[in-house]
Amino acid sequence: MKEVDYQNERVDSINETTAMAHETTLLNPRFYTTNFKEMDELNVESVRKDWDELISEMKSDPNRTHFKKTEDWDQIDFKSLEPELRKEFIDFLVSSLTAEFSGCVLYKEMKRRGTNEEICELFSYMSRDEARHAGFINDALREAGIGVNLGFLTRKKNYTYFTPKFIYYATYLSEKIGYARYITIYRHLEKNPDKRFHPIFKWFEKWCNDEFRHGEAFALIMKSDPKFTSGINVYWIKFFLVAVFATMVIRDHARPAFHKALDVDIEWYDETVLRITSEITRQVFPIEIDLENPKWKSGLRKLCVTFDSMEKAKRSGGIRGKLKYYAYSTRALMIFVGLYLIPSKKNLVPETSRLQPSY
Repeated sequence: MKEVDYQNERVDSINETTAMAHETTLLNPRFYTTNFKEMDELNVESVRKDWDELISEMKSDPNRTHFKKTEDWDQIDFKSLEPELRKEFIDFLVSSLTAEFSGCVLYKEMKRRGTNEEICELFSYMSRDEARHAGFINDALREAGIGVNLGFLTRKKNYTYFTPKFIYYATYLSEKIGYARYITIYRHLEKNPDKRFHPIFKWFEKWCNDEFRHGEAFALIMKSDPKFTSGINVYWIKFFLVAVFATMVIRDHARPAFHKALDVDIEWYDETVLRITSEITRQVFPIEIDLENPKWKSGLRKLCVTFDSMEKAKRSGGIRGKLKYYAYSTRALMIFVGLYLIPSKKNLVPETSRLQPSY
C-alpha cells in the first residue's frame, strides 16, 4: 500500500469528513497548544487524597474493553437515512470525533514534553481514553466509507494557543458538558429505544464516565491552587461558562433533523444539559450562570437566530454577503456581551470537590 505524505497532502485532496474536521471556525472544535513548562510546575499535594483515588481509578482502566463492536452493534445503512438527518448526524459525529481527538493530541503532547511524573501519568491515561473515543467514532464513519484522516488532522489543522489556566477552564467544561450531553441522550433512548437510529448511542453510558473522570482531574488541578478560581480569574471562568454554553446551544439548534429523529426537543435537551453541567461545576467554580434568568434564555435564542443569519450570508457570497456576514457577526458579539453581563450566581465551593457520575 502506498504511504500518504500527510505533510504535503493538499486540503482539497482529502475526503469530505476530513475537510469538515480540518476547518477552523468560531464553533468548530479546535486543537490547542499551551505553555507546557508552566503546566509541569503543578503541585497537587493539597488535594493528595482525592488525586490518588482518581489516578488509581484511571489506572485500573474501567473501559478497557468497552470500545469494541459487539452483537449489540446493529448494521446501519447510512445512505438509507433521510438526507438532512444523514448530513446532521455526520456533522455530529465529525464534531464529536474532532473534540475527542483534540484532547488526545493535547494530552499526548503534555505527556511527551512534561517531566512532572504525576501530571504525565494523568495525561497518559487521558490521551489513552480520548484515542479510544476518537477511534470508535471513526470506525462508525469508516463503516459508511467516510472515515476521517486523523494523521492529516494532526499535521494540518491549525493550533490555538491557550495559557494553562484557559486550558483548565475550557477542557474542564468540555469534559463535563460532554458527560451531560451523552448521559442525557442515553437516558432518553433507554426510555425510547425505537428512536435509537444508530448503535453508537448504546455505548454512551460507560463512555461518558471517561469524560466525567477527565473533568474530575481538571477540577482537582484547579482546586490545588486557589489562584485559578479567585480574583480576576473569576471573570475568565464566567467567560468560558458563557462561551461553552452558548456554543453548544447554537450547534444544537443547527441540527433540527438530528434531534427530531431522536424525538428530542432541543430546548428541553439544552436546558437539561446546561442544568446538569452547572450543578457539577459547583464543585470548583465560585460562580454559576443564572440559567433561569429570562435575559439568558432570550439572549441564547437571539444568538441562535443571528448565527443562522451569519451562515446564510456566508453561503450567499459576494460583497453583499460579506457585508451582511460582518453585520450579523457584530450583532452576535453584542448579544454575547449581553449574556456575559447578566449577573451570575455565587457559589460556596465545598472543601472536598470529588464527585461520581450519578445522572
